[in-house]
Amino acid sequence: MANCAIVGINWGDEGKGRMVDLFTENYDVVVRYQGGGNAGHTVINEHGKFALHLLPSGVFRKGVVNVLGNGVALDPESLLKEIRETQAKGVRISPENLKISDRASLLLPWHRYQDELEEQRLADKKYGSTKQGIAPFYADKYQKKTVLAGELFYPVTLRAHLRDLLEWKNLTIQGVYGATPYTMDMLEAWLRDYCEPIKAYVCDTGAFLREATEGGKRVLFEAQLGSLRDLDFGIVPYTTSSNTLAAYAPIGSGLPSVKIDKVVGVVKAYSTCVGEGPFVCEMFGPEAEALRQAGFEYGAKTGRPRRVGPVDVVATRYGVEVQGATEIALTKLDVLSYMPKIPVCVAYEVEGKRVDRFPFPTLLGSAKPIVEYFDGWQTDISGVRKFEDLPQAAQAYVLYLEKSIGCPITYVSVGAERESIILR
Repeated sequence: MANCAIVGINWGDEGKGRMVDLFTENYDVVVRYQGGGNAGHTVINEHGKFALHLLPSGVFRKGVVNVLGNGVALDPESLLKEIRETQAKGVRISPENLKISDRASLLLPWHRYQDELEEQRLADKKYGSTKQGIAPFYADKYQKKTVLAGELFYPVTLRAHLRDLLEWKNLTIQGVYGATPYTMDMLEAWLRDYCEPIKAYVCDTGAFLREATEGGKRVLFEAQLGSLRDLDFGIVPYTTSSNTLAAYAPIGSGLPSVKIDKVVGVVKAYSTCVGEGPFVCEMFGPEAEALRQAGFEYGAKTGRPRRVGPVDVVATRYGVEVQGATEIALTKLDVLSYMPKIPVCVAYEVEGKRVDRFPFPTLLGSAKPIVEYFDGWQTDISGVRKFEDLPQAAQAYVLYLEKSIGCPITYVSVGAERESIILR
């Protein structure tokens, strides 16, 4: 089977972890290539229910090697906690099935602190950060002010590097925010408690991936968040601070020469959004709360109630384009089963005109949704495994979306479990 990237088409939270867990049966290696611990991929399997934030979703499959690439914001504290919690549920995690790129930059303790201080300073103009330090981390990475995981093997130069970074970062923490500075003692404790335990997983993953692909191994690339949170092509400035697109996978994974043969874009059967920023199709009031409860739409990382709305054809079509998606996995179709009529945002109204293409971010705040309604099916479809066995209204809904976004829907999820899937 060809190398494949699984990516989010909308705002994130589409169900990528669920699809990666399903796909890994046919892959040898799973790579996380961007982002950090600021979002969660929910997976339900024989071990229980998991919300993975840094661990690739292939950790549950025996024989699959999982890689955290150089493009990841590697938070040793969060990762160690996640490893231990996952191991406690009977999942085997060792340096044989989890490998961390020695070129991945470490998210330092002050990144979360600075993230929180900046959101406080912005007040009602905040970006909706999860306060996991992602924006300060990537800002520092591109200023060349971070520590590579491989430096953990060179303690003398590592500490000299950290002392220089400490002096520089305290200029911001004290001078800009007037907050309590960090000390070298605090960094020593961080190294001891969180970095030392993960050092065994750190290696040259670029060499591993080259050897794997040359040996015919199949690689699955797992993205975080979605198209509209991409730093360059998303709803700026309400984006994440990394590139969430499939095109970045070769670079962020550590193997720039790798060829990605197919891109599976994940789309939820309705829209959800965590955090701030324009969300044109958003529902409010009892209608929104009913959908939120039906889909249990609360952030896997933050627990925050997700903003909800009908599926947004305009945003989804744009997401398909920027991801270069070759096929679509539609998730949570079963959640809509309670609705007698199903709303769909088919276009926007921008400055008094109907718009079918996703507009420039500045215009999103004033855009209004144009909504049409489709017949519901109002019957439980969670046990259906063949497309032709779905109610006609459900089939019509899927076929409409497929035609509208211009990409084949080859997977339809009707439940969170691995087997709750329809293959087309």
